[in-house]
Amino acid sequence: MMKYKSAILTLFLNVFIAHKVVAQSAPDSLPALPGSGLNQHPFLYAGEWQDHKMTDQNMYIVKNGKVVWTFVMGTYGEYGDATMLSNGNILFSRLSGATEITQSKKVVWNYEAPYGAQIHTAQPIGLDRVFICQNGLPAKALIINIKTGKVEMEHVLPTKSITDSNTIHGQFRHIRYTNAGTYLIANLGLGKVVEYDKDWKELWSVDAPSAWAAVRLKNGNTLISGNQHGYVREVNPKGEIVWEINKNDLPGITLYTVQEVSRLANGNTVICNWYGGVKKADWKKVVQVIEVTPDKKVVWALRQWADPNLGPASSIQLLDEPGKAENGDIQR
Repeated sequence: MMKYKSAILTLFLNVFIAHKVVAQSAPDSLPALPGSGLNQHPFLYAGEWQDHKMTDQNMYIVKNGKVVWTFVMGTYGEYGDATMLSNGNILFSRLSGATEITQSKKVVWNYEAPYGAQIHTAQPIGLDRVFICQNGLPAKALIINIKTGKVEMEHVLPTKSITDSNTIHGQFRHIRYTNAGTYLIANLGLGKVVEYDKDWKELWSVDAPSAWAAVRLKNGNTLISGNQHGYVREVNPKGEIVWEINKNDLPGITLYTVQEVSRLANGNTVICNWYGGVKKADWKKVVQVIEVTPDKKVVWALRQWADPNLGPASSIQLLDEPGKAENGDIQR
């Protein structure tokens, strides 16, 4: 029992260290935010490490400006990836595993990571399979058939170390299985994005410091988020940056820690801006979600820390986007 408690304490300390950056103050004041706040889009929302704790984490569905559904994680963990499927079910990662639930909160599928491993990616492939990134020693990418429980694909991912457990939390966040059947790996720990074919032969790579997420766009480019570096960039197949927003490029809005990014059908980009080291007293000044046009005009910005308090932003799915998430129709 003492060994188990010690391991849990070690994991908590590793998570704290991984998330901790030099505390900075948010601006004393922010301009009025564009858009219609909670009324702008219906959305599914989740954030990791809420309120600097790892229990009782909340996930939300917002429609018509109101929270209409909440799910509270009753175990130790944090949300990193959350998707509403076309059947209304919610698939999400939760640090120690991945789960699919109905909106009546019935568990229809559950996966528990091996002891000491972490899950931050849970991407639906159709309604029957899930693509998972399992941080660990070694780290692995998995495709699991949720109907049969069979692991249909398993492959070890490169990491800084295969022996140091202190590196596990910082290995990966979002990785993606593309519509072309390739594996697009945002390697947070190694600071690059790599694409592999179905046989795990490298097709393409680009340097990207602290790459939190990478999304293959319909135009063939790749959208990347830069975690504590505070950038969003689109690179072409040659690895050239063709569009970019950096930490202080948006007037009155600072990008602190950029986590999930998505490209909308209308060409706009949605950014999840995690609070990344901002003093707790200043969280209310942090803009959690930003929607920008291709010419970098902010058309919607959400700062929602009270009535309701949505908490930090790691993952958001806009529910008015066309297509089915499980079919790869949504660029996120």
